[in-house]
Amino acid sequence: MSKTKKKIKVIKIDVDKCNGCRACEMICSAFHASPKYSSNNPQRSRIRLIRDPINDKYLPVYAGEYTASECKGRDKYVIDGKEYAECDFCRASCPSRDLFKEPDSGLPLKCDMCEDEEEPLCVTWCLAKALVYEEREEEREEEPVLGEVETGLEALVNKHGLQKVVDTVARLSKKG
Repeated sequence: MSKTKKKIKVIKIDVDKCNGCRACEMICSAFHASPKYSSNNPQRSRIRLIRDPINDKYLPVYAGEYTASECKGRDKYVIDGKEYAECDFCRASCPSRDLFKEPDSGLPLKCDMCEDEEEPLCVTWCLAKALVYEEREEEREEEPVLGEVETGLEALVNKHGLQKVVDTVARLSKKG
């Protein structure tokens, strides 16, 4: 396998600077409205604020990958005397909660770093500078690109097991 350089985009979050203004949620939901900037619904935002206003604590969390099943993590965290569930910090859209799901369709949302913009708009609009955009290059081994047949076979193996797929292909090849 050959190595290639891949650009990694990250939003670094400084919790100590976040003041809970929610500008990040507002601009994200407006940017992702259809048509752009036509509405403002924080449920469509790819960034959400975990709030503890009594203790003046706020934590922005942006949407990550979709996961088709629930995780097994049910740990609890205590931060400054307040208990949080592990799910509170999770970036995934999953079947066990409605966070990071499009409110009308239920489809999972994922942060796209505001694709065509110079930097994610949540970073641009964060007046407290709690969100900082970073890009870096990492060298990675290039994974082979799977074709349509390989992708289909991989899905069948994952669903039915390798032996069943092999037996079926052998049986079909005898017919042809």
